[in-house]
Amino acid sequence: MARYNAQEIEAKWQKRWETEGVFCASDDTPKPKYYLLIEFPYPSGQGLHVGHPRSYTALDVVARKRRMQGYNVLYPIGWDAFGLPTENFAIKTGEHPRVVTERNVNRFRIQLKRLGFSFDWSREVDTTDPGYYKWTQWIFLKLWERGLAYRTEMPINWCTSCNVGLANEEVVGGVCERCGGEVVRRVKSQWMLRITTYAERLLADLDTVQFLDKIKAQQSNWIGRSTGAEVDFPVRARDGAKRSMRIFTTRPDTLFGVTYMVLSPEHRLVDELLELCDNADAVREYVRAASQKSDFERTEVIKEVTGVEMKGVRVLNPATRAEVPLWIADYVLISYGTGAIMAVPGHDERDWRFARKYDLPVVEVIAGGDIEKEAFVDIDRGTLVNSGPLNGLRPDEAIVKMTDIVEREGYGKASVQYRLRDWVFSRQRYWGEPIPMVSCPSCGWVPLPENDLPLVLPEVENYRTTDTGESPLALLADWVNTTCPSCGGAAKRETDTMPQWAGSSWYFLRYIDPHNDRALASSEKLQYWTPVDWYNGGMEHTTLHLLYSRFWHKFLYDIGAVPTPEPYAKRTSHGLILGENGEKMSKSRGNVVNPDEMVDKYGADSFRLYEMFMGAFDQPIPWSTQGLNGMNRFLYRVWELLPKVAADAPEDPETTRLVHQSIRKVTEDIEAIKFNTAVAQLMTLSNKFQGLAGIRPQDFEIFVLLLAPFAPHIAEELWERSGHDSLAATAPWPAWDDAKLAVDSVTIVVQVNGKLRDSFQAPVDSPKEDLEKAAREAEKVRPHLQGKTVRKVIVVPNKLVNIVAN
Repeated sequence: MARYNAQEIEAKWQKRWETEGVFCASDDTPKPKYYLLIEFPYPSGQGLHVGHPRSYTALDVVARKRRMQGYNVLYPIGWDAFGLPTENFAIKTGEHPRVVTERNVNRFRIQLKRLGFSFDWSREVDTTDPGYYKWTQWIFLKLWERGLAYRTEMPINWCTSCNVGLANEEVVGGVCERCGGEVVRRVKSQWMLRITTYAERLLADLDTVQFLDKIKAQQSNWIGRSTGAEVDFPVRARDGAKRSMRIFTTRPDTLFGVTYMVLSPEHRLVDELLELCDNADAVREYVRAASQKSDFERTEVIKEVTGVEMKGVRVLNPATRAEVPLWIADYVLISYGTGAIMAVPGHDERDWRFARKYDLPVVEVIAGGDIEKEAFVDIDRGTLVNSGPLNGLRPDEAIVKMTDIVEREGYGKASVQYRLRDWVFSRQRYWGEPIPMVSCPSCGWVPLPENDLPLVLPEVENYRTTDTGESPLALLADWVNTTCPSCGGAAKRETDTMPQWAGSSWYFLRYIDPHNDRALASSEKLQYWTPVDWYNGGMEHTTLHLLYSRFWHKFLYDIGAVPTPEPYAKRTSHGLILGENGEKMSKSRGNVVNPDEMVDKYGADSFRLYEMFMGAFDQPIPWSTQGLNGMNRFLYRVWELLPKVAADAPEDPETTRLVHQSIRKVTEDIEAIKFNTAVAQLMTLSNKFQGLAGIRPQDFEIFVLLLAPFAPHIAEELWERSGHDSLAATAPWPAWDDAKLAVDSVTIVVQVNGKLRDSFQAPVDSPKEDLEKAAREAEKVRPHLQGKTVRKVIVVPNKLVNIVAN
C-alpha cells in the first residue's frame, strides 16, 4: 500500500467535491433544513492565521455530520469587506480599496478551500458588491421611513488617527478598537439609528433563543435595563426663570442624602446657565477640557475626580426642600441617563471622593457603615435614617415608598431606562456604503427613490478624510451636487458612509437568495431557511454585531420582510488560539502562525484534527506545532489500518462494544461542542484496531465515517479504497445499538491496605462474597497477606476490593 500523501489526497477530493457540487444546498427538497453560520471574515492583507479556522472547522464538522444525518445543509461563506484597514492601506499606497479587497479575497478563498471546508461557494457574497449593498441601502431607507433613522448634532467619539466617528462599542480601553489611536469627544452632525426603540424586545427575547449563558449576560448587560424613578430638581438662578433638571435614579430611597447636583459638561443647561453663574470663565474652560477626553478617560474608576461649581446657581432638593450647589463634572456623561445626576456621597464611592475633595457635605441615609472613612455602598442591607418618612424602612421598602411619594407630590415618576444608546451610524470615510439621502434646502432630508438604488460609491483621487473631518466624497462636487427627488431643486448628497457593521447586520439573509435583484431574498426561501439554526462566532462580537443584527432583523420582521422575530436560534462561541508564547497572535508580537505553512507540511486533515483536539472549544489555548505533528502521526497510523481490514476477521465482543461506544460518544460530543473528546475517542478506537490481527470491514467503515467530519480527505480516500463508489460525505451517519453497549464483565482493582496490588475480570454485578474470594486468591495479592490477619474487607461493586490486614 502506498505511503500516506496528504497533499495528493486532499487536492484529489477537493476537486471532486467542487466538480460535483457536493456541498451546494438545495432550495427545493423534502429534506429538513439545517442552516449553519460563521461570522464571515474580513479579508485583511495578512490572510488567515491559524486562529481564524477554529470556528470554521468546528461548524464544518457539524455541517458534514448533519448532511450524513439526512439534512439539507446550508453552510455559506462570504466577505465582510468594507472597513478601515483596507482604506488605511489605500491611503498609504494609493491603491484603490476595491483592488486591494479583490486581491485579499482571492487569497482568503484559496486558503479556505485548501482546508476542505464544505462551504456552499455558489452563495458567496461580498458586502462591497453594489448588488449586495443595494439592499443594505434599502434597509436604511426603510428605517428612515419609519422614523428609526435620523440625523442630529451630538458629541461623538472621534478617533484622532483614523479621523472618523466611532460608536461607543468601537472604543475599547479608551482607544480606537481598530487602530489603537486616541479617542476624543467632538460635536458632529451624525446619522443615528433608534436601536433603543427595540431595547426591551432585544432583552426579553433572549429568553426565546438558545444562546450560551455568557452571551446572554453580555447582551443583557450592554442593554442595561434599570428600574427606578425620574425626579425633577428645580434650578434657581439670579434671573428668576423657572427651570428644572431631570435625573434618573435606581435608588430614590437615597433622595434625602443628596448634598449636591452634577451636570455633564455637554448638558443643555450648562450653556443656558453659563452667563448666570459667577465664574463663567472657569466653567467654560472646564467644559472645553472635558471635550478633549474620551468617555473612557472620563469614567475610569481609578482616575482623580474633577469638577467645577456653577457659583451663584442653586438646586432645590424636592425631598428635603433644601438648596444644594450645582457642579459640572466630566464623570457624568450626556450619553447615559439624562446627563445629570443627584450626588449621594454617603453611599456612592465616586460621589464620596468628589465631596471630600471639594469639602461638600456627606449625609448618612442608610445605617451600616462609617461614612467618615468611606462611602457605605452595600446599601441593599441596613435601615433608612435621616430620611423623614422613610426612617426605619429597609431599602427595598423605601424605594417603593419614595417612588410613590415623588409621583404623588408631582416631582417625578417611576421609570425604566437603558444603558443602550442609539447607534451612531455615520462614518467620515470613503470605503463604505454610501448613505442614500439628499439634503434639500426646501424639503430637508429626502431619501433616494428605491429604483435609484444602488447608489454606487464613486471614484476618488484621494482616500484621506478631509482637513475638516469630512469623508473624501465631500470633495466630489459633481457627485455631491444633485437634484432633490421631491421638489427637483438643487440639493446635495450625503457624503458620510455607513459603518462596517451595516453589511454584517443582515448578510445571513442574503446567503439564502444571493442572486436576487428584486428583493433581499424571496419570501419562500426565507420561510424555508430562517432562522439560522446554529451560529458560532467570537465573544468579542456579542455586544456589537450580534446586537446590531438582532435589531435589524426585528425591524425587518416588523415590516414583514422576514418571517421570524429572531435571526439565530442558537449561538455559541469559541476561544481564541493564542501564539505559542501564550499571547494573542499579532504581527507586532511576531507570533502569528500561517496556516499555509502548516498545511504544506502536515496537510489539511492534520490541521483540522489538531484545531479540534487542542483543547476545550470555548476556551483560549496556545498554538503548538508539536501538537499538530502528533495529529499528523495519528493519521499515518490510521492510514496503516487499511491493510488489516479482512472480510474473515472474527468479531471481538470488546471491539464491537467500543465501536458502538464510539458512535455514541462522537455523536453526542459534536452536539455538545466537545470536539476534543470526540477526537480522543477516535484515537482510542484506532489504538484498539492496531492491536487486532484483523479488522472487520463493517467496524473499519464505521470508524472512517466517524472520522469523516474531522478529517474528510483521508476519510474519502479510505472509503473509496474500501470499495465504495459513493462519497463518505453523503453516506448515512452511523447509529449505535444500545444492546451492544452493555458490558458483560468489569475490571476489579485489588488493594491491600490502600495500595494497588492486582486486578482481575469479573462478571458485572458479581456478589460481594465472590469478589472478596477472588481478591484474596489473586496471585499478586497472596504474598501481601501471608502472616497477616485480615481485619476488614471493603468491596465496591464493579470497581474494587480493599483488604485491610496487619
